[in-house]
Amino acid sequence: MEQATASTESTTQSYTLKVRRFKPEEGEGPYWQEFEVELDPTLSVLDGLLQARDREDGSLSVRCSCRAAICGSCGVKINGNSTLACLTQIGEAHEGANRLDGGSKPIVVEPMGNMPVVKDLVTDMESTHWEKVRRVTPWLLDDGDPPERERIVPPESMVDITQTIACIQCGACVSSCLSMEVDPDFIGPAALAKAYRFVGDPRDVESRERLYDLAQDPHGIYDCTHCFSCVDACPKGVAPMDQIMRLRRAAGDEEGIDDANNGRRHEKAFTKIIEKKGTLDEALLLQESYAAGVKGKLMPKPAAIKGLVGSLPTAVRGMRTGKMRSLPKLIPGIHPKLPGDAQRHVKGIYAHAEEHHTELNLYITGEEDVEPEPDEEELSQPEASSGPKENE
Repeated sequence: MEQATASTESTTQSYTLKVRRFKPEEGEGPYWQEFEVELDPTLSVLDGLLQARDREDGSLSVRCSCRAAICGSCGVKINGNSTLACLTQIGEAHEGANRLDGGSKPIVVEPMGNMPVVKDLVTDMESTHWEKVRRVTPWLLDDGDPPERERIVPPESMVDITQTIACIQCGACVSSCLSMEVDPDFIGPAALAKAYRFVGDPRDVESRERLYDLAQDPHGIYDCTHCFSCVDACPKGVAPMDQIMRLRRAAGDEEGIDDANNGRRHEKAFTKIIEKKGTLDEALLLQESYAAGVKGKLMPKPAAIKGLVGSLPTAVRGMRTGKMRSLPKLIPGIHPKLPGDAQRHVKGIYAHAEEHHTELNLYITGEEDVEPEPDEEELSQPEASSGPKENE
């Protein structure tokens, strides 16, 4: 017993936690405070925060409950990354803070982003998380009288939504969302992932109405910039951005919903240009989004003219920031090519994706089921995708 205790003590190390504090009752702004803690490297940052509260400052506020990455209560930002404090080992957090120079920088702990701070590390999730979750009607909508016991569905029909069901509502994706930083009214990754949980449920009878609502909302599914931040932050592999992309496909490809935000037409123009050129022509993208095809350009509709004129400030900003650095880039058809045969490879990747219609759900299939990347021979034959597909 004494040997075991000695062994445990020998693994204890000292760490510095740099915590962003905020005490509204004092009428002062936020400030930083450092705490010295001693823990085994395999214990969590949450353990460090609780030790600091118990031994140094009992006023330190942090929300927690299960300490097992199940309840989602202890969401914070550690070294700038949104995560769960109980899921992050303090030794790994220390290494992450000093990865570049190998020094002894403190572990930085902040409250979650995109949410009002109540006190210290406790944020108001009601106004920016739960309110938006309620916005998407997070319950099944059915018709007819309820059954005597329950509605039975085949297990295979529920596989598609298993990934979204894994969400523990921790808010890490909301905290890391770049779109919400720019547009606080954006419905957000957590709520939209929850929306797909019911859109993909075969028992829900108003999936199209849900999709129409989210597509027409200027802060809905087309407000996501697919930056992957929510995918990186999610501790449960829900991949909210993937669920948003599924909502888009369901709304546009399956239901044919043309939204007032021009989201569907923009996506179609984007993929059409990549398929044809193997690289994105920004000038042509703007035109194809509002006035697709030759007919659309020769006889543009009033809505197209209004959209193009309204996009002029965006085009000007693109030129100022260097996205369009020269006059030829503004002229459709005169677009710089990628070096070497890179464009042929891009076309081949596009053709391969279209031919196989692969949509990978890592939560269900596992990484071992990922199809191998196309080899050189496949990439050199993009025209193979133009033929009829099997089982269609």
